[in-house]
Amino acid sequence: MRRIPLAAMLLLLASCNRPSLTDRLVNGHWVDLTYTFDSTTIYWPTAQGFHLTVVSARRMPGGWYYAANNFTAAEHGGTHLDAPVHFVEKKRSADEIPLNQLIAPAVVIDVTHQADSSADYRVHQSDITAWEETHGDIAPGTIVLIRTGWGRRWPDRQRYLGTPKTGAAAVAELHFPGLDLDAARALVRRRVAAVGIDTPSIDYGQSTTYQVHRRLFASNVPAFENVAQLEQLPITGAFVVALPMKIKGGSGGPLRIVALLP
Repeated sequence: MRRIPLAAMLLLLASCNRPSLTDRLVNGHWVDLTYTFDSTTIYWPTAQGFHLTVVSARRMPGGWYYAANNFTAAEHGGTHLDAPVHFVEKKRSADEIPLNQLIAPAVVIDVTHQADSSADYRVHQSDITAWEETHGDIAPGTIVLIRTGWGRRWPDRQRYLGTPKTGAAAVAELHFPGLDLDAARALVRRRVAAVGIDTPSIDYGQSTTYQVHRRLFASNVPAFENVAQLEQLPITGAFVVALPMKIKGGSGGPLRIVALLP
C-alpha cells in the first residue's frame, strides 16, 4: 500500500476543515460601511444634497400597497465613489472601473491618534511604512482603507466638515484629515486597487490643489469617501465589496460598500 506523506495528509485535513466560499459568504460576519442616504447626508458645501420625493405611498384601488419615489443628488456625497475621471481627463469613469478594483482584500491603516491631535492631519508615507513594518508589505490589488476616526462625527456637519455652511464660501473653512502627496505616490507604487477614507475627501480639508486625487487618478486608482464604521474592521483580513451606481461616463456615484470579516 502506498503511504501518503505526512505533510500532504496535514494539508488535506486542513482543506477539509476550511469553510467553503459559500459558507463564508452565507454565514460570515458582514459589516455595512455605507451611510444611509437621507436628508441628513453630508455633501460637499457646493454640491446638491440628497432629496427624496414621494411619488406614491398608499393603498391602491385594487387593494395592494404601492410605494415609489424619485430622488436627486450630486454624484459626490454620502458614501460614494470618486472615479479617476473626476480629476484626470480620459481616465476611467464610474462604469469603466474593473470589478477587481472594487472587490478585493482590504487593510486598514489607523491614524486616529494623529487625527485627534489635528483636524488637518495628512497621512504620510511614514504611516504606510510603519504599518508595513508591523503587518507586512501591502500586496498589489489591495483596497487600502484609512481610518481617521472621523466617522464618530457623522452626521454633524460642523464637526465632520469643520463648518456648517454651504456654498462656495464654505470651502475655505473645511477642516478634516486626508492623505499627503507622498502617501499617494507610495500607494501607487504598491499598485493598490483602491483607496478609501472615513472623511469627506482623500485630500485634506484645506487642500486647494487636490494633489492626492490627481496622483491616484492618473494611475486609475479610484477612491471611496465617507466610508462608515471602519472601527469594526480588523487591520488585516477583511474582504471588501464596493459597488457604485454604474453611471455611464460618471465621475463618481453613490456607493454601497460592505466588508466580510475573517
